Amino acid sequence: MTKRDGRLEAGWNLDNSYARLPQLFSTRIDPTPVKSPQLVILNEKLATSLALNIKALQSEEGVAVLAGNRIPEGALPLAQAYAGHQFGNFTMLGDGRAVLLGEQITPQGERLDIQLKGSGRTSYSRGGDGRASLGPMLREYIISEAMHGLGIPTTRSLAVVTTGESVIRENDLPGAILTRVAASHLRVGTFEYVLQSGNVEDIRVLAEYTLQRHYPDVEEDDNRYLHLLQEVIKRQAKLIAKWQLVGFIHGVMNTDNMAISGETIDYGPCAFMDTYDPATVFSSIDRQGRYAYGNQPNIGVWNLTRFAEALVPLLHDNQSEAIELAQGALEEYATLYYDTWIAGMRAKLGIFNEEIQDDSLIKDLLSIMQEYQADYTNTFLALTFNKVEDTVLSGTPEFTGWYTLWQKRLGRQQESKDATHELMRNSNPAIIPRNHRVEEALEAAVKCGDYSVMEQLLEALSNPYAHSPEQAVYATLPVESALPYRTFCGT
Repeated sequence: MTKRDGRLEAGWNLDNSYARLPQLFSTRIDPTPVKSPQLVILNEKLATSLALNIKALQSEEGVAVLAGNRIPEGALPLAQAYAGHQFGNFTMLGDGRAVLLGEQITPQGERLDIQLKGSGRTSYSRGGDGRASLGPMLREYIISEAMHGLGIPTTRSLAVVTTGESVIRENDLPGAILTRVAASHLRVGTFEYVLQSGNVEDIRVLAEYTLQRHYPDVEEDDNRYLHLLQEVIKRQAKLIAKWQLVGFIHGVMNTDNMAISGETIDYGPCAFMDTYDPATVFSSIDRQGRYAYGNQPNIGVWNLTRFAEALVPLLHDNQSEAIELAQGALEEYATLYYDTWIAGMRAKLGIFNEEIQDDSLIKDLLSIMQEYQADYTNTFLALTFNKVEDTVLSGTPEFTGWYTLWQKRLGRQQESKDATHELMRNSNPAIIPRNHRVEEALEAAVKCGDYSVMEQLLEALSNPYAHSPEQAVYATLPVESALPYRTFCGT
């Protein structure tokens, strides 16, 4: 544990490659200091992986960095510029309440963005106060860490601090700042912004930066920019398939919320589905169901088409041929998505090999689940542990017939029953961040200052495939309510 001038060294090892891009891409700005920052939660495992000193982060000076009151050595804070199609409508945006401190270089050579979210106004704030309230920052912490536990690519949450100040929304709410860790904050909307505000050379600079940061193995003699498009399509197709497999609903899949790295980013009105229904929407602002669970795969390719449009000037000197190359790459999305999805669904049902009838077997089960309003996660758990009597499907003629076909399907593969059970255990989580459990944790924290409920939930979510007795309580369903569950864009 090193010290400098009597102070613990936190271990910041920051570089600023994004800041070295042309001025078009960002605006230099320091976070706005807050009145009285207090650390309320620190992700110690993540801090260790970043080679950061936990005790130093918990110190007064460490908390000052996490609150934006002190700039760590090596940082060059900035707000990133980007645009986005929000519910299909193009808007010029940018980091309206977030500041990128820099990029932490880990001992393993990883480069990870360190961003303060809720750190004050920037030149992109458009009249907003640049602040965030405690509840939404804790929500992002919980859901992003749950996604990490599920093995789904995601940004991470390092810490949440309260500011000692109120933010005014519908009511006065306690202010907070989240420290977000990401492979990068490059978005589809970043490329849209440069397409609108820059020139072809600016797009090339951004594309080269993206390749160097995320896809460094591309050969010089390849069509580098076509390769970039193909790789981003591949990552997004696989990412969204993984969302579907666990019943995750992002809630606001605008192009500014699609990361080029293939990570899940921007946890606003997100939630996990209880009852299986492709039309499920939780977001209070998604009144038309554009971002409903069942629409997420199609929205993925819609967003990727906007990315492809930004790359067209780089794909070929002849625009017609460039468009043809882009269209060819986009046509691969459906296959990439489906292959990941059906492989995951086979695993959830304990199926090792492939048969052409598997598609109908899987979709028939989902149809039955929708008809009888079965819980998505718990149905697969019941199948895993042979407790179908615990589901609403038990005894129904449709499910009885389906179950017989499923058993025959399992009988046609060579793997043992034990191997089948193990595959299902590893593919069906015992726990997801149930909406009522998340709300319970947030209410205890925000209203009562009690973080123990959240900490216990996070511990259970850290290994969702453990199937431990302690996780069973988190599988219970919410009490029925006359009002549908709604989430809000508070992050």
